[in-house]
Amino acid sequence: MTPAVVTLEAAGIDFTIHEYERGDDLRDFGREAAEALGLDHDQVFKTLVVVADDELIVAVVPVSCQLSMKRIAAAVGAKKAVMCDPARAERSSGYIVGGISPIGQRKTLRTVIDESADLFDVVYVSGGKRGMDIGLAPADLALVLDAVVAPITA
Repeated sequence: MTPAVVTLEAAGIDFTIHEYERGDDLRDFGREAAEALGLDHDQVFKTLVVVADDELIVAVVPVSCQLSMKRIAAAVGAKKAVMCDPARAERSSGYIVGGISPIGQRKTLRTVIDESADLFDVVYVSGGKRGMDIGLAPADLALVLDAVVAPITA
């Protein structure tokens, strides 16, 4: 079990696990997950780590969209935001790129979920390893992450 699964079980949150075979050379992990699982790209969310005024922040956005640096900065009250170096994101989260879950990270970071999550009964996020997603209610995702929900896509 991954730390994400352990965290959800400990919190008593209902969720489902969805595993799939990964391609060896694909780099768009979120889109790959959506296609492998036969899910809408708007319903599968990717986890991005950004640096906003020297603070690491987790952004959770649909794989069909791009994160707006201006909007994520505004959502956390920062002047600017930039993508985090992948190695730093891995060290902070305890997960590897392509399998970074917003749930169960090594260090608790402020998290912002794009408001489009509320359009669905269930959203899918990385389960903490490549080839595994977790389905859960957006409200439960926000609860377990103590996340803010805001418009953060471009």
